[in-house]
Amino acid sequence: MSSDGEWRDSVVAMIPALRAFAWSLSHNGSDADDLVQDTLIKAWTNRDKFEPGTNLRAWLFTILRNTYYTQVIRRRREVRDETGEYANNLRAPATQDWSVAMNALAAALKQLPDEHREALILVGAAGLSYEEAAEICGCALGTIKSRVNRARARLLKIMDAEDATDVMALEDLAAANQA
Repeated sequence: MSSDGEWRDSVVAMIPALRAFAWSLSHNGSDADDLVQDTLIKAWTNRDKFEPGTNLRAWLFTILRNTYYTQVIRRRREVRDETGEYANNLRAPATQDWSVAMNALAAALKQLPDEHREALILVGAAGLSYEEAAEICGCALGTIKSRVNRARARLLKIMDAEDATDVMALEDLAAANQA
């Protein structure tokens, strides 16, 4: 097949056979038509991958068959819910609690002195060792340990908590109250 016109005519001539094969797979006229249409779109899109001189019919039937089985697998994951009953019963946990907690933490961190915030972020958030944080900040190991300790204590005071578990307990309580 030397031109797109010849190739298109050959494909169009296969439509009745494609439809019959699609119907034998789906047992539904509407689904068979959709399957043939999807096959023709894929074939036209990938016509440059068809090797002239090979079996066009087999190529098209393979596309149709693969498309059908892909749709079957996809439909297995779908839930029929014409009335919306299933969708009405779906619930997702509230996600704004984490956002509120992160905003509160960010606001509390801004209230810390720069050197305390830097030390706490390097050790607490970035996961660096005290030694690595001390090297980055250009200060003694004891100074970093002191800054991190003071930053933690001040952060807990700002967030009105006695220890870190209180902060998490407040978040858990808020989540439980919303459920």
